[in-house]
Amino acid sequence: MVTDLRFLVFSGALREQSINSRLARYAGEMIRRHGGEVDLTTMADFDAPAYDQDVEDAAGIPPGPTRLRQRLEASDAFIVCSPEYNASLPGGLKNVIDWVSRFRPQPFNGRHCLLMSASPSAIGGNRGLWALRVPLEHLGARVYPDMFSLANANQALNVNGELGDDSLRIRFEQTIVGFIDLVEAAKHYPCAKKAWIEFLGERPDPAIDRVEISA
Repeated sequence: MVTDLRFLVFSGALREQSINSRLARYAGEMIRRHGGEVDLTTMADFDAPAYDQDVEDAAGIPPGPTRLRQRLEASDAFIVCSPEYNASLPGGLKNVIDWVSRFRPQPFNGRHCLLMSASPSAIGGNRGLWALRVPLEHLGARVYPDMFSLANANQALNVNGELGDDSLRIRFEQTIVGFIDLVEAAKHYPCAKKAWIEFLGERPDPAIDRVEISA
């Protein structure tokens, strides 16, 4: 049980009845069962017009991305439950990542992240998660190696918003608990944070990536 970890959990979908929002709520409840604090929301809180540097120069960064930055900085880690659009991530989600990347210090850098998806298809939205990893890892996020993709999600989640299949439920909980353990280690044991190795075998390079190293 952990008592001092805060997780931002949000759905990457705008649709009110999105199955990814249901999965996000289930993830939040699982974190609470294991003692973590949860900030649960959806993309509707962070939506913004398409990124345009002329708009940024004239009016600054819009409220939606500003809220995401604030809530990232108030959390120890974050979880995104993202739908898959045309074998990739939703444009709105990529857009808000682009906006938030303009803040300094850049808030994705060094923050642990877990990616999840849900889809009525047999693939479960997994291709979209692989696409989502790219900008997040580029920005220095510590994307958890294991991802959870729920296939046939319209049938897998029961009326209570939980996984009815025992094996799926166990795997889901193991993924959440493993992520919590990693975040706890990174927060309380600095050596674990320093020893982090990127999943793809590459560390962020400040010369080419949008990451900053604190002085």
